Amino acid sequence: MRKLLGYVAIAVAMATPVAAVRAADDVAIRFGARDNVLDVSISPDGKSLVILQPNGARGTVASVVRLDGSGPPAMKGILYASGNPERLTYCRWATNDRLVCGLYMIDTVYGKKRAGTRLLSVNSDGSDQKALTARGNDRSLGIVLGGGNVIDWLGDNEDGSVLMARWFVPEATTGHIISSEREGYGVERVNTRTLARRMVEAPNKLAVDFVTDGHGNVRVMGIAPRNTVGQSKSFVEYRYRKKGSREWLPLGTVTYSNYHATGFEPYAVDPDLDVVYGLEAVGGRTGLYKIALDGSLKKELVFAAPGADVDELLTIGRHDRVVGARWVTDKRRAAMFDPELSRFSASLSKALPGAPLVNIVDASADEQKLILFAGSDTDPGRFYLYDKVTKHLSEILPVRPLLAQAKLAAVKPISYPAGDGTMVPAYLTLPPGSDGKNLPAIVLPHGGPTYRDEWNFDWLPQYFASRGYAVIQPNYRGSSGYGMEWFQQNGIRSWRTAIGDIDDAGRWLVKSGIADPSKLAIVGWSYGGYAALQSAVVDPSLFKAVVAIAPVTDFGIVREQEERDGGETPETLDAIFGDAATAQEGSPARHADRFIAPVLLFHGDVDQNVAIGQSRLMQDRLKDVGKKVELVEYKGLDHQLDDNVARADMLDRADKFLRASMGM
Repeated sequence: MRKLLGYVAIAVAMATPVAAVRAADDVAIRFGARDNVLDVSISPDGKSLVILQPNGARGTVASVVRLDGSGPPAMKGILYASGNPERLTYCRWATNDRLVCGLYMIDTVYGKKRAGTRLLSVNSDGSDQKALTARGNDRSLGIVLGGGNVIDWLGDNEDGSVLMARWFVPEATTGHIISSEREGYGVERVNTRTLARRMVEAPNKLAVDFVTDGHGNVRVMGIAPRNTVGQSKSFVEYRYRKKGSREWLPLGTVTYSNYHATGFEPYAVDPDLDVVYGLEAVGGRTGLYKIALDGSLKKELVFAAPGADVDELLTIGRHDRVVGARWVTDKRRAAMFDPELSRFSASLSKALPGAPLVNIVDASADEQKLILFAGSDTDPGRFYLYDKVTKHLSEILPVRPLLAQAKLAAVKPISYPAGDGTMVPAYLTLPPGSDGKNLPAIVLPHGGPTYRDEWNFDWLPQYFASRGYAVIQPNYRGSSGYGMEWFQQNGIRSWRTAIGDIDDAGRWLVKSGIADPSKLAIVGWSYGGYAALQSAVVDPSLFKAVVAIAPVTDFGIVREQEERDGGETPETLDAIFGDAATAQEGSPARHADRFIAPVLLFHGDVDQNVAIGQSRLMQDRLKDVGKKVELVEYKGLDHQLDDNVARADMLDRADKFLRASMGM
């Protein structure tokens, strides 16, 4: 195996974050640095790569490298975003010399900060940059925050056209006579070079989803009926077309309630088999199914994972051909339906035994060249180029070069008993070289709450392990991936069960001798931050320090904000947030008097997931009753705190706070 790009790009990526960070601890700097590679895509002819990387503390840059020696010897940056607050999210090839890139941004709309997206196109040398997102004008009767989505890359075309789904808003003249009545979600064929646009699916006020066959044909559409005040009801009616027909026929209905979908959710169409693939929960577990689109609607189970929910379809190539499915038990696993890829995956696992988490990221048009990612719990991962013809595997770039010399901690899947005897799955990370006894320890609940932790490299627990802490990450009841019985009513309505499981993780650490009971802390981000605070309400003496990053602190206020935005029905909000009693009993900001442990809060001031007012409220309530609390605000950052300086500062402050609070 040979190095593909050499040292030049790696040296640049390594130097930038270290020079930019203030006087934070060197370990915090290295763990707080963002991933050195954010995305990689290969051109249809397999001769070029576009690589998305950090640029400076919070910016991003898209760079192109030629693989056939016809271009510059090193990567050339062609597109930059400052990170203040816009950032590039992906770049993908429309043709061999034309790219489409996504941009995330936060703008002020009607006096309020709002997240939005835009799509750009650019030549591979950086020239001829154009905005693919349709422009509004002073006659537009509304503002569209979403910049559109590419739903079909039209792999056989040479003119650089793609199919884009986007929202249309009507327009008015000065006299308020409608000059364009197009309104709703529709599909256009857009030329990425000329910006010529042709309507493929007329805008529909009720449409919310379109699925193509990967060859330019829209075969499935989702319709979301609305109530009399314009709120979407809690179900989507899916329709399909037979081959060669424009008539929409009923496919099925998906009901959404309490973060859960009931019914067949379509994701991809195979035009050769004339079927649509999708996920559906049957018997409490989600499996992969296919339905015939020939009019018979014959449904077949394609794959089900014992004891787990299938959560992802695996696709490959320009036409997004479905080749497998993925799920998580103790570790993430994949089943390949394509015989050749199944054999390749098996051989790759043998070639990279230290990095069992292998993903196919992208492929050339003929699928002879593949972009791969491989990593593990103790390896942050690397991107590779594999050539099927020559059978050469070449490393592109490592994801975390600053940790190349660091001794990382093994992550062990475990389970521990909750108070009612239920065994709760979790991951335990012990400091490298530790005997695992009488350690300072951290309970680290995940966010969501409908997510789950997985076995992989995670910079947050790895940092704390490097500082000598044992870290447990519980997949408490309310987590996804374990079926509906485990999910319960979600971690909000079932907060007592979720928080009970989280607190029991701390008690298990103490009982097993891993944790020193006087040095037990809890740290969480988003819902995990809520859980950290609410744990201090439920059992004030259990944890000796609380760190909450971007936490929800009052469910009632969050619900009121959702009601004001008007996007969800009262029934949907009831299913998510429960009743007034849930808000009263389950909101830590309403029980500040119960806190004993000191609290450290972190929050970005343009957070679009959880408003910074939630942390400010928590700080005010704790101060009002004389409790020890500090709030650190990061200007211009959102929920992810996607900034080398901010992350290093956060890690450094959190570690010093924990040590001071627990007498270390």
